[in-house]
Amino acid sequence: MTATSTGQVSTDTAVVRALRRIRGPQTQRNRELGLLVFALVITASAVALVQLGAAGVIDPKFLIYCGGLAALVIALHIVLRLRARDADSFVVPIATLLTGLGIAMIYRLDVAGGRHGWNAFSTRQLAWAGIAVVAAIIVVVAMRNYRVLFRYTYVSGFIGVGLLLLPFVPGLGTDANADVWVSLGFFSFQPGELAKIALAIFFAGYLVRTRESLSSVGTRFLGMTWPRARELGPLLVLWLVSLGIIVLQRDLGTGLLIFGMFVAMLYVATGKTSWVVIGVVLAAAGAFLASRVLPYVGARFDNWLDAFNPDRMDGPSYQLVQGIFGLAQGGLIGTGLGQGRPYLTPVAESDYILPALGEEIGLIGVFAILCLYMVFASRGVRIGLAGQDDFGKLLATGLSFTIALQVFIMVGGVTRLIPLTGLTTPFLAAGGSSLVANWIIVAFLLRISDVVRSRPRVVIG
Repeated sequence: MTATSTGQVSTDTAVVRALRRIRGPQTQRNRELGLLVFALVITASAVALVQLGAAGVIDPKFLIYCGGLAALVIALHIVLRLRARDADSFVVPIATLLTGLGIAMIYRLDVAGGRHGWNAFSTRQLAWAGIAVVAAIIVVVAMRNYRVLFRYTYVSGFIGVGLLLLPFVPGLGTDANADVWVSLGFFSFQPGELAKIALAIFFAGYLVRTRESLSSVGTRFLGMTWPRARELGPLLVLWLVSLGIIVLQRDLGTGLLIFGMFVAMLYVATGKTSWVVIGVVLAAAGAFLASRVLPYVGARFDNWLDAFNPDRMDGPSYQLVQGIFGLAQGGLIGTGLGQGRPYLTPVAESDYILPALGEEIGLIGVFAILCLYMVFASRGVRIGLAGQDDFGKLLATGLSFTIALQVFIMVGGVTRLIPLTGLTTPFLAAGGSSLVANWIIVAFLLRISDVVRSRPRVVIG
């Protein structure tokens, strides 16, 4: 081969690589657009079926409101084409479809309850969904490089703790069952939902800085390398903090969620299975201790273990039993959207949104929703494992695991696999704080995945 031909081959190869770099982002965004259109069609169809099944007529007004949300989601897609062309193409469509299905079911419950206008949960959920998508757009546009967050590791930690303590500020707390809500007069929100994002940033930065000492050689026992006693400090501190949240805020779910997120990120940072074993043992010990010392935790365990006791079925276990009966009524294919009786379960639009959906779309529909969650979490973990630095790897994995753990806690609670806690089902359940926080997580995953695909490998820490 001559020098000229060799140079020509090199030039051709460079051109092919350049074309691939251009075609790759276009393929990602085109795939995302196709999936988004599919998600929006499913959402509109679900709302229309609810209207036909529950009221017998189609109300175009609410469909127009849903169209406004669809326009915001398309706007997010356009922003990704311009600012994050290499971002993952599955995250936004999955979040959109889950949010849309949740709105459709909440709307169905509003129709049954005769709620209209701003008093309807579905109207508020639509408004919060719009705010959540706008928040995601702002994060994508403003945060050009997520690695900047590494500089604010301890600031994020203080912000997270401050958000958790916010309900105790005089004049801000509410009279809810758990001290987790803050009232600003015209609306209330749950600062713990935003706290989990701030704490995920703190955990990621902290573990990058300390992973060497945490993964140092320990004692080999039962086929695993166990950490030394002095390395257990961070885990024990987080365990005590989680117990403090359970005791002071009467919020078992948030305590479990934060502790589980830290243990998962600790395992990813060190690769030691022993950390997971220790974390599970501490979580079980903490739950047992709380059930024996705290009356409200003990009551949740009693309602879980003895739910079908006739003395409880019409009392404290009524909600759990009705949810299970609703799932049983749905069977394999469901009663049809708008044709079941999910409104018989108290607070079905929030805690029991999944059994409400299960009654009308059946076991097949519930499996489809769980598969969506599984794909969402797996995409997030994949983004983390392909990360170009340890901070991005831990942050993406931690945020994805938080969504997965929250789904497990809620699905396990409503199906009586574990005691029910006060969390929300991500994207589906009514609640503005949760919806905004979860869409911000979507924006973080988009930003990290864009950097993963478009830049060379860099190590931080």
